[in-house]
Amino acid sequence: MSERSIAIIGDGKMGQAIKQLAFAEGWTVAAVLGERESARGSGINAGTLGNADVAVEFTQPDAAVANITASLRAGVPVVVGTTGWYDALPDVTRIAKETGAGLLWSPNFSLGVNVLIELARYAGTLMRPLEGFDAHIVETHHSRKKDAPSGTAIAIGKAASDTLDRPIPTTSVRTGSVPGTHELIFDGAFEQLALTHLARDRRVFAEGALKAADWLIGKRGVFTMRDLLELPARR
Repeated sequence: MSERSIAIIGDGKMGQAIKQLAFAEGWTVAAVLGERESARGSGINAGTLGNADVAVEFTQPDAAVANITASLRAGVPVVVGTTGWYDALPDVTRIAKETGAGLLWSPNFSLGVNVLIELARYAGTLMRPLEGFDAHIVETHHSRKKDAPSGTAIAIGKAASDTLDRPIPTTSVRTGSVPGTHELIFDGAFEQLALTHLARDRRVFAEGALKAADWLIGKRGVFTMRDLLELPARR
């Protein structure tokens, strides 16, 4: 495997987890930019990104769009794990197309979570004709996570509600240092069906982000984890 270089935008727990795993997997870490260095995009260019093959962005919703845009304009493809900025996705998509730099975004880089989203879509199809079942989502994250519901919970809810054909309420819990737990629950009068994903360690997200970064190198366009996993077209 040829040498790959990566720039990490965001030096929080996720950024540090990606850095450690990148070293372990033979990546060259070309740059690590914290909040001060990136300054919401103003400090991001090809040079500060270390002329990396690809960048990953895990910061805060109010900084993400500027960071993503700056990376794309620098010609560095970027994998984005920050959530809470998706209202700006059409503008970011336009910039990605204008610059020709690849963009891959996902509310969650866990491979298991992305399978769960597909299971949620299929579960909605199966549960739709059944009477007497109420659906809801419970998601739990660490106390420092600002957006609620999480981007992952929104994705799970949309997948299930699209096929269930009704909205699904979400309860968000913020406590301690929980990496992330998501439950899609169907409650009946005498039984309950639950689809659950429990993240035991943030390294599961770092592993998925590095897989996405490796996959994105050399590609043009806007992608999600569905593209990486080559999941079947949505029905």
